[in-house]
Amino acid sequence: MAQDYKADDEVLGKAYDSKLMKRLLGYVKPYKKYMAFAIVLNIIVAAFGPLRAVLTKVAIDDNIKGKDYHGLLMVTLAMIGTLVFQAVMQYYLTYYTQLMGQRIIYDLRVKLFAHIEKLALKYFDKTPIGRIVTRVTNDIESLNEMFSSGIVNVFSDIFIVIWILGFMFFMDWKLSLVTLSVFPFLIYGTFLFRKKVRDSYRDVRFHLARLNSYMQEHVTGMGVVQIFNKENEELKRFSSINADYRKVNIDSIFYYAVFYPAVEFLSSIALALIIWYGGGEIIHNTMTIGVLFAFIQLIDQFFRPIRDLSDKYNIMQTAMASSERVFKLLDNNTFVKNPEVPVELKKVEGKIEFRNVWFAYNGDDYVLKDISFNITPGQTVAIVGATGAGKTSLINILTRFYDINKGKICLDGIDIKDMDKRELRKFISIVLQDVFLFSGTIKSNISLNSPEITDEKIIEAAKSVGAHKFISQLPKEYDEEVKEKGATLSVGQKQLLSFARALAYNPQILILDEATSSVDTETEILIQRAIEKLLVDRTAIVIAHRLSTIQNADQIIVMHKGEVREIGKHQELLAKRGIYYKLYQLQYKDQEVTRTA
Repeated sequence: MAQDYKADDEVLGKAYDSKLMKRLLGYVKPYKKYMAFAIVLNIIVAAFGPLRAVLTKVAIDDNIKGKDYHGLLMVTLAMIGTLVFQAVMQYYLTYYTQLMGQRIIYDLRVKLFAHIEKLALKYFDKTPIGRIVTRVTNDIESLNEMFSSGIVNVFSDIFIVIWILGFMFFMDWKLSLVTLSVFPFLIYGTFLFRKKVRDSYRDVRFHLARLNSYMQEHVTGMGVVQIFNKENEELKRFSSINADYRKVNIDSIFYYAVFYPAVEFLSSIALALIIWYGGGEIIHNTMTIGVLFAFIQLIDQFFRPIRDLSDKYNIMQTAMASSERVFKLLDNNTFVKNPEVPVELKKVEGKIEFRNVWFAYNGDDYVLKDISFNITPGQTVAIVGATGAGKTSLINILTRFYDINKGKICLDGIDIKDMDKRELRKFISIVLQDVFLFSGTIKSNISLNSPEITDEKIIEAAKSVGAHKFISQLPKEYDEEVKEKGATLSVGQKQLLSFARALAYNPQILILDEATSSVDTETEILIQRAIEKLLVDRTAIVIAHRLSTIQNADQIIVMHKGEVREIGKHQELLAKRGIYYKLYQLQYKDQEVTRTA
């Protein structure tokens, strides 16, 4: 897992990539007015610091030297005015840049989530969920920091430097050149720092990924850790990973500890040069004291953006790496594509036909081979077979979670590839063996917040499957809070809610994928009674391991190693003494052994 992070998630690109930046700026386009306003404010705000240094020169050379008290008062008030005006401008600058950043990130996060929703299940089969969540949360948040702070501060620093250089050369170009004599050393030191920090930053991110991965895995599997008394061993492993993370963080601190004093040292050298050269010029009466004081103020302001370089560099580097990963996900086209002109479905009778269907999840490794059968409207068809026979795969391709490789699947005589997959799924409800419940309420988990499903329909569906009894005993009944993954509900209760959810949508085709295998006998009896009533005028496909639950099916399809081997009714298949007979005998013997025990 850690190696996967290093190979994919934590590979860092350039601190600035023109192609990525151009694409990112495409999301700024709807808010270009905010960006233009922020740039104008940056130009204005950046001028106030150097302007106060110029006012200092005026105060010393003109007012103090000339003993002009009124002029000195005016200059002092002007300085205070620049501070107040700068504070007001800084407020609007911060407000509008943050507003722009939040709106851009909102748009980008919505677009990314909408894209994820459209991806085929094939993508989720191969991609860890944690990685996808990281894209929508951490990586997007890194871009938020860039849009809200990084870009704006870069503009601000650039304008500050430009204004300072402008004022310096305006006042005394010779002293300006002397002051900038340390600049080559500053550029070299900054370049060296950037290289070292980049390598250090990669190590920090890699070890943080290892730490997060270990934490997530072991918190999820805490029950296994405790049942096998592995707390001490896992604590030692965690301590080792944590120690590695601490070490790379300390290493990264070293470069900051060297860079900041180095910048301060060069700043002091520049200040010494100003005093040395400027003082000499004053002695020779070729420079005023006000110019010297102004340069001393300006040199401090000049090195301040350089000291902030490390933070901006990290922001930009993180943003570039995050944007590359986000765009990689946005560019993923693992879709089950809709036809350009889909066939409109107004009403579905429920006739299903498989014609010589072949399907593989990977390449030519077919899990379904030349499948052909028909299901007439209103029929209840059971699909049985050993694990790995291809039963669930039939459901996956019928609902177009995956597209078939060869053959054709028709619904009411229409190829499902010619239908809009969203419209197709409106007529199908599925009850899975592994029930997934969302955080929310009982009501929201049945309706999935659909406005078309009223409270009356929710209660009716719950009563039909026998869930109303336990729901009405809850403190808040249908408004009872459901914890993550339905942690406060039993397996049987979750299964009943899943049934109610499927039936609330009033499907024409109902699919039960081993829906009763995880419930107790009493709950199974409730569900079986509900099924008998609810399958009237509906096409039903039942996948079951317990053959006793599907003996009354209109048709039983027996699968073996991805092929249809037998089709018929319960008694007909028993009479053939084939695969179904063997499965039935095997389960019957197991039940006999259980009852005897």
